[in-house]
Amino acid sequence: MAKIHPAAIVSHRAELASDVEVDAYSIIEDDVIVGPACRISSCVRLHSGTRLAEGVRVFHGAALGGEPQDLKFTGEKTELNVGANTIIREFVTLSRGTRATGRTRIGHDCMLMAYAHVAHDCWIGDHVILANSVNLAGHVEVGDYAIIGGVVPIHQFVHIGMHCMIGGGFRVPKDVPPFILAAGMPLRYLGLNVVGLRRRGFSPEARTALRQAYHILFSGRLTLSDAVKQIESRFQESDEVKYVLEFISKSKRGLLPGRATSITSEEF
Repeated sequence: MAKIHPAAIVSHRAELASDVEVDAYSIIEDDVIVGPACRISSCVRLHSGTRLAEGVRVFHGAALGGEPQDLKFTGEKTELNVGANTIIREFVTLSRGTRATGRTRIGHDCMLMAYAHVAHDCWIGDHVILANSVNLAGHVEVGDYAIIGGVVPIHQFVHIGMHCMIGGGFRVPKDVPPFILAAGMPLRYLGLNVVGLRRRGFSPEARTALRQAYHILFSGRLTLSDAVKQIESRFQESDEVKYVLEFISKSKRGLLPGRATSITSEEF
């Protein structure tokens, strides 16, 4: 039987696994599903439509599944889905979706640090880290293993590629392609996320191909379409580069600018 503090309020229409723990002064509304081994700390609010998979930890003061901050929202039934083993720290706010997509999705094994906000219809991949006070506007997509530094605002509809890292304190108005480091004002390409790619087992050959492809893309010598054609012809065997090209082809807000750099061996 779930361990619920006497000072918590849990709707009889909520579904809690038998080993869930709920601390004092938390409120769990109707139509909430909380999976096995979840821990809900004090003063948490789980709004209707919230779905927590196994092993999710929600810390003090977080508010999950609240109504979208979108004037077009008219009370339609939507969801917030949080994947297994994700950690949601103090005072995080996660909005559920709108009729545009029906849900907001947070992947598994993510870490959302204190005061982070994820707006309606966002799609967050697996193993993503949002540092303190990261703010995602609506319809943002973040790829697997991306890391976003603290106090970063992200414009609505921006796409952030997998395995990239964005420095803290910088604004993100454009799409950020995968595997890179991004920082500066305006936000720009600074090179590959070499440390992250090494840690996750990307081969030297893959890192070399990516570094060279991005050098072509951001050298400033070619238009975007010509750079893409050259990259396609030169790196036909690289799955990682193919993913970059696919990301570019789907970009709607346009890519962040780049800074051409010489290729040095220590960057691999």
